[in-house]
Amino acid sequence: MSPQRRPRKSMGLGNSKLKPNSTKTFSLLQFNWNDLYHKLLIVSWLQFFLLIVCSYLIINLFFAFAYLLQENSIANAEPGSLIDTFFFSVQTMSTIGYGAMSPQTWYANFLVTIEALFGLLGVAMATGLMFARFSRPTARVIFSRVAVICPFDGVPTLMFRTANQRDNRILEGQIRVSLLRNEVSPEGIQLRRFYDLPLLRSQTPIFGLTWTVMHPIGEDSPLCQATTDLLLDWDAEVLVTLTGLDETFSQTIHARYSYRVQDILWNFRFVDIFSRTTDGKDYKLDLTHFHEVVPLPSEGKNQF
Repeated sequence: MSPQRRPRKSMGLGNSKLKPNSTKTFSLLQFNWNDLYHKLLIVSWLQFFLLIVCSYLIINLFFAFAYLLQENSIANAEPGSLIDTFFFSVQTMSTIGYGAMSPQTWYANFLVTIEALFGLLGVAMATGLMFARFSRPTARVIFSRVAVICPFDGVPTLMFRTANQRDNRILEGQIRVSLLRNEVSPEGIQLRRFYDLPLLRSQTPIFGLTWTVMHPIGEDSPLCQATTDLLLDWDAEVLVTLTGLDETFSQTIHARYSYRVQDILWNFRFVDIFSRTTDGKDYKLDLTHFHEVVPLPSEGKNQF
């Protein structure tokens, strides 16, 4: 595998958010209310809190206007005051009950009964969603922002690395790497196909520090004889998935990442991030240089 066009050199890269593999477009008509629980779990925390606050205000405003439909339904409330009925609704829904305002008609008592039920259900749902979001096991795994192609044991090898950012361990870690590329079938059908990239080591019993993932580009590799121009024509993408068992939660966690053609650097290698501790008894990991690469010596650039 030989480069035809080398991407711009990237060194000293910092942390960044993981990029998605694809973009999906939805319209409001496509929203499925049966999948609401899943949507509430995957939205950001800011969106989640904004949704809770907006729902809380809208429901209380609805009941505030409902109390105004009958005059003098709330004792000690100013007639026609939306502010008073709104705060009475807040007290009713949260079961505070200061006693300054109270329902004094059958209509108001009926609304209070319904609103109290809404309040109990709302607190239960919000508490359940909050607990589900906090208790959901997640992986704090980072991937190098670039992948490199360089010789390893005399064979051109695609490499990238990943690290566990937590102090615990990921047990029975497994990594799968696939090449995604565009193809046209003999019938002229446009396809987006996956090809597995065999690894030198695809699993580890304990993933605690860092892991350099390697795919030898041999004769059987889907990347054999590929060039940068050809990868661009394929709109190629290297997809990475990692799964394992979190030893703290004893539950399966997963992480994913993708490398586009511009993220793959030719004739570079990763900076070494391992070193001995001062007492020489153990190793330490320096993640500040995790994404950094250096060019190969000139005598090694034409080996593949």
